[in-house]
Amino acid sequence: MTAPIHSIWLMPAPQDGEFLASIVADLSRRFGTPFFTPHLTVRGDTDMKLPALSAAVAQAAGEVAAFSEAVAGIETSEAFFRSFYARFAIAPALAALKQRLDGQANDAFIPHVSLLYGPVEAAAKAAAAAEISAKLAGRRISFDRLCVVTSGQDVPIERWHIVETAMLG
Repeated sequence: MTAPIHSIWLMPAPQDGEFLASIVADLSRRFGTPFFTPHLTVRGDTDMKLPALSAAVAQAAGEVAAFSEAVAGIETSEAFFRSFYARFAIAPALAALKQRLDGQANDAFIPHVSLLYGPVEAAAKAAAAAEISAKLAGRRISFDRLCVVTSGQDVPIERWHIVETAMLG
């Protein structure tokens, strides 16, 4: 039997999470793509045992206060899980969490909150990105907790769910 796969998500504070979820829902309806909970992945696809992962998340969350960061821009790519996203700078608090929870992947870290998963026709995606950019570019998003989530590239999106939550600070 394979070990369960988990990820560590940095979650927007409730008001920002609801705002971002409304964008994800709109884009999902518009393009027929999967709906998902907006999040910033700090570490993805780990088979670390849940007790050790939960302890690491709780400790890291206790060392970093809740923070907000401005959306640096809206970007698109061909990657399924980064098809359309809000990009963030690597703020000191975010860098500390990344180093603590996934220190070996710092070089490839692209801090972002995805807004759409999956392939979408390029012109339609570019038009939607321009529209969403007008709403989000420069907007500050508050992040207040870390979650251990059953999720991964090989776990169907509809089966993703939060297992543990640790408030920052």
